[in-house]
Amino acid sequence: MNHDLRNRRLVGMGIWAFVVATVFLGCSAARVESGQQASPTEAAPSGDAENGKAIFKKDGCYECHGYGGQGGVTGARLSANPISFAAFVQYVRAPKNQMPPYTAKVISDKELADIYAFLHSLPKPPDVKSIPILNE
Repeated sequence: MNHDLRNRRLVGMGIWAFVVATVFLGCSAARVESGQQASPTEAAPSGDAENGKAIFKKDGCYECHGYGGQGGVTGARLSANPISFAAFVQYVRAPKNQMPPYTAKVISDKELADIYAFLHSLPKPPDVKSIPILNE
């Protein structure tokens, strides 16, 4: 019985990770479609980056997007040039692509602000020109 419960939890976590990954993939697709990037003058609510990191791990976002939001085979890159907070929330709540919607009952606005703060806290990748082997 313990083994069955463990298997159900693993399947549930896998499904949750897939859904969360789809959310973030959709956000990136929306940014590309609309050409929207975060506006330096747009005020995002202050979020807790540490809590956002914990949510990012707990909800399995890292499984597709990597621990640093760098993206992967199934997940879009989230860390470089993130969309505005308003666009981020709007897309999570009412996605245009294959991503399911995440209502406030599933992920609160505060949790979204925390995830957004975490994504903004990640270091930007180095400029290609600063990597010697790429400039040979």
